[in-house]
Order: sequence, then structure tokens, then C-alpha cells
Amino acid sequence: MDSRPDFIRALYGLFLMSTKATWKVSAAVMASRVLGLAREVMFTTIFGAGAALDCFQLAFRVPNLLRDLFAEGALSQAFVTTFSKKLKTDGDSPAWALANKMMTLAAVFMSLVTVAGVLAAPWIVELLTSFARSDGGHRSYSPENIALTVTMVRVMYPFILLVSLAALVMGMLNAKNIFGMPALSSCFFNLGSMIGGAALGYWMDPSWGPQSLIGFAIGVVIGGLAQLVCQFPALWQVGYRFAADFRWRDPGVRQILKLMGPAVISSSVVQINVVVNSMFAVHVGAGAVSWLNCAFRLMQLPIGIFGVAVATVTLPALARAAIGGISGDFSPTLAKGLRLVAFLVIPSTIGLAFLAEPIISLIYEHGNFTATQRVETALALRAYGYGLVFYAALKVLQPAFYAIDKRWFPMLVSFLALALNVGFNYLFVIVFGWGHESLALTTSITAVVNFILLYLAMSKFAGNLGTGKLLAMLAKLGIAGGLMAGVCLLSDVYFFQNLATMKLPIKALGLGISIGLACSTYFFAAKLLRVAEAEEALGMITRKLRR
Repeated sequence: MDSRPDFIRALYGLFLMSTKATWKVSAAVMASRVLGLAREVMFTTIFGAGAALDCFQLAFRVPNLLRDLFAEGALSQAFVTTFSKKLKTDGDSPAWALANKMMTLAAVFMSLVTVAGVLAAPWIVELLTSFARSDGGHRSYSPENIALTVTMVRVMYPFILLVSLAALVMGMLNAKNIFGMPALSSCFFNLGSMIGGAALGYWMDPSWGPQSLIGFAIGVVIGGLAQLVCQFPALWQVGYRFAADFRWRDPGVRQILKLMGPAVISSSVVQINVVVNSMFAVHVGAGAVSWLNCAFRLMQLPIGIFGVAVATVTLPALARAAIGGISGDFSPTLAKGLRLVAFLVIPSTIGLAFLAEPIISLIYEHGNFTATQRVETALALRAYGYGLVFYAALKVLQPAFYAIDKRWFPMLVSFLALALNVGFNYLFVIVFGWGHESLALTTSITAVVNFILLYLAMSKFAGNLGTGKLLAMLAKLGIAGGLMAGVCLLSDVYFFQNLATMKLPIKALGLGISIGLACSTYFFAAKLLRVAEAEEALGMITRKLRR
């Protein structure tokens, strides 16, 4: 019999998850993020980061926001929490019945949302472009561009229906401890949207004019369908069989909807901020929306690879640890997840900040993407980087409130965060006249405030989260990160001075060597400073090599 104390067992259990499920999910999410980045590179290479691509990005903002609000945000978190508890307390059959009710409800409701969005598209686009300046800003949003954006909004709206169903399927598989295929499903979205979009775009306009963007809008819907269907075989294997069930007056359904209400606001505050930022970016001028989007896509890489991956495997564990009240395993599990995110994301933050231009040049500076656009995108990326660690940690911290039924607090904090976002955006852009990078800075400020308030509240609700241990680890990582930053800075100053003329293979080789040396410096410095997460990572790698 295992005589270890509860908190030791919790840490050990999370470590096992981290070395198996987390890294499996990380690999899948990394593949998805890389494909998503490839999709953005395809856009910028064909269209550049200018007015035409701004139209597509604005059109995609609304269904993408609804995806985070109803699908991969609130619905996913609320469903996984309730479904996991149902599996543990009642078994498979009642849990599958609950899943059928939610699949039917989501299909009906999201179909109505889709119809409403198609009808309201002109007003949605008018709202998104309402901050365009009268002193020339409307040149980027001529009547032709407005009409194109409205058409793409209408074409892309069914995406929210498909991705909502995909999120429920992902939740069922995660609750059954199947993480690989759900994490890979986003790869199918990116592949479907890229291949289908490129084929249809070329068919509609072989010269790749603005009308070809409608083909890419159809590709978004194709990708959403692929994201849903690819998970069906794994779902079938775990025993699920769909049957339409309209009996929605069920305690489980009510609990999910009850959790969703506050989560709609709190879990997607950053995405809402991105939409608000887009509205202010229209005021800045042509290209600003695309610069912010390119930078945000790069920032999403470490968040998706590490933050989302750790959150995916910890949420079911937190939900089980909160059944019948907060158990002794809850706080150590959450604290371990937060420390793991910090250890993994801090080097990403340093690398993106100090090597912003070489990274952007390697990835984006092709075709119609110019050196000027590279500099503007780098400004946004650095500003996003200030809040990167906090943003990633929120992916772990926010769902913990739903697991202990304290969903109201993230909701209140999100109201404050939204007010701060709008206030700082207005101050920076309208009053001070600053550029697009100030909009990224606002997103970082909002993420920092959001995390600090939620962390303090969770410390009160769940007890000690090991703040002293976290701060001690951060102090050590500060030293390791400083050494890593020195390596990055030297590389930037002495190697990447002529990015516009540097050959692509040389650029890739230089970045590969620079990143490798920087990450090695960080890791070995952390190990010498006895950071536990570094020791665990080394142990995991050693065990893998011995097999």
C-alpha cells in the first residue's frame, strides 16, 4: 500500500501525466500550431500583410471569437468538468446519455447562431470597421472591401457549429484519458482549410486577387468539418454511440449551462480583447490588423504547446479532486501545473522577445511580405511577449475555478479586464496616437492583471498554492533566463544584421544554432540552480533514451 502523503501522491501523479499525456498532447498541439503558422505564412506570402488580408482577418474574427466563447472555451471547460464527474460517480451509460443531450442541444443552438450570424453579417462588419479614421483610414475599407468582408463572414459562420460539436467530442475523449487524437484534430482543421482554401481560391481567381479570399473562407468550413470527423473513430472505440436526445431538462445539462454562463465571459477575455484590438487597429491604418494577427499567431505557439497541453491533462484531475469538496490533492496538482507552465514558457518568452525579427523574417518574409512589415510585426510580438507567461498560466488557472464551482470570480475579474482593455486601447491609440504595438501591450497588461487577481483568489479558496516555492523557482529562472537572453542578444547583434539580404538556409541555420544554444543555456543553468522541473525533464529524457 502506498503510504506517501496525499500531496506527494498528487505531485507524483501530475509528474506522470506531464511525462506521458502532457508531452503527447504537446507534440500534437505543436504540430497543429506549426500548421496554423504555415497557413498564415501562405496568406502573407500570397497577399502580403496589407488591406486585402485585413479583410479576411476581420471576417474570421467573429466565428473565431465564438469558437473560444462557446466551443474551445466555455463549452469545453464546462462539459469536461461535468462529464468527468459523471463518469466517476455514475459510470459510462449515464455519462453517454448526458453527452447525447449536449450534442443535440449544441447542434440546434449553434445552427440558430449560424443563421443569425449570416443575416447579421452587414451589421457585424459595420461594427468591426466603425473606428476607421475619416482622414484616409476608410481607403482600406472601401465599399468593395466591405462587401467582400460581409461575404466571407457569411461563408465562414457554419464553422462555429462544426467546431462546437468537435469540442464536445474532444471533451468526451479527454475525460476517457484519450488525448492524442483530440489534440491532433486541429491539425486536420489547418490541413483542410489550407488545401481546400488554396484549391478553391485558385479556382475562383488564378491571379490571387481579393476574390480568391472567398475560397479560403470556404476552406475554413472544410477545415472545421475535418476537425470534427477525424475524432469519430476514437470516439467509437471508447463506446460512444450518438442518438438525438431533446430531453434537455436534466441536472447534468443544467450544470453545464450553469458553468458556461460565467465562463463565456471569463475564459475568453483575451480573445474578446483581440477583437476589440482589431477594431482599434482599423483606426491605426492598413496592415495593422494583419501585423497583430501574425504576431499573435507566433505567441500562440508556446501557449498552445505548453499552456493548453498542461491544462488539458490537469483539468480532469482537478475535477476529480474537487468531487465532494476540495481534497488534499487539488492545490498541489494546480500548483505543479502552474510551475510547469512557468518553466516551459519563460524561455519561449525570451526567445520571441530578443529574436523577434529573425524569427519573423524566417517565417513570414517571403513573397509579398516586406521588410517593413517584418519590423512592424516584431514590435507587436515583443509587446505581446510581456504577458505571455501569464496568458499561458491562465489556461491552467481559470478552469480550476469551474472545478471547485467558484465560476463567478473569474467572471467578475473578466469584467474588469475588459474595461481595462478598452480603456488602455482608447488611451494609447486615440489619445496618445500610439501605433499598433500599444494594442498588443494592452493585451499583455490585461493578462497580467487577470492572472494576479485569480491567483490571489484561488489561494484563498483552495489554500496554499506553494507561492513561496513558485517565487523561489521564478527567481532561479530569472537567472537562467538572463543568461539565455544574453545568448539571444549576442546572436541578434552579431549575426542577424542584414535579414533582408540573408539567404534563407543561412537564416534558418543561424536561428537553429542560436535557439539551440540559448535553450541549452537556460536548461543547464536551471538544472545547476536545482529547479525541480529541470530535473524532472532531464529524467524523462534520460528514460526515453534508455528505451
